[in-house]
Amino acid sequence: MNIKKLIFEGEGVTLDFKKTIANCEKIAKTLVAFANNKGGRLLVGVADDGSIHGLKAEDEEKYMLAKAANFYCKPAVEIHFEEVYIDEKVVLVAEIKESDSKPNYALGEDKKWWVYIRVKDQTLLASRIVMDVLRRRNSEENILIEYSSNEKTLLEYLENHKRITSQEYIKISNLSRRKAQIILVNLVLSGIIQLHTTEKEEYYTASKVFKNSVM
Repeated sequence: MNIKKLIFEGEGVTLDFKKTIANCEKIAKTLVAFANNKGGRLLVGVADDGSIHGLKAEDEEKYMLAKAANFYCKPAVEIHFEEVYIDEKVVLVAEIKESDSKPNYALGEDKKWWVYIRVKDQTLLASRIVMDVLRRRNSEENILIEYSSNEKTLLEYLENHKRITSQEYIKISNLSRRKAQIILVNLVLSGIIQLHTTEKEEYYTASKVFKNSVM
């Protein structure tokens, strides 16, 4: 494993730096965010700016991560540890596998369970729609698309606009929030539209499959 190359590439969807692990609640968010995505790696002993500080007591860091993974994550998150020596310093690599029972939850400081996802180099709280997508992608449930006027309204809007938010869709369709969410989730799961999450908002665009079908 080329740790220096990983550090040079910087933090992202599957990589995060931690100088040390001091709080189980905070690190649990990152663990479940990786588990809810495609997995990821934590480099412990590396600062946010990529500088290598190393660890003096890597066993303490392992203990904190294992405690967070088993008692602050639901279901428990699987971690594989590896110690790597760089410039006479120890960096702990904690590799988190993708969960096969999404969505995974982290226990917050408010003692409630929350779902988190990884967006670029940020760990963000998942919306209800994202949670539904994670849950149904992980199930054996068949996706039945009913091409009614509600779906047609959405797809026609995306033919003339680059994107749409759930609130905009509710407004143009006159649907309840829950009904609109069900339609959006079904269309995401079927690959007709794509879900995009940023730090500030969540929106949808037409997928390449849909764009090609109307060209």
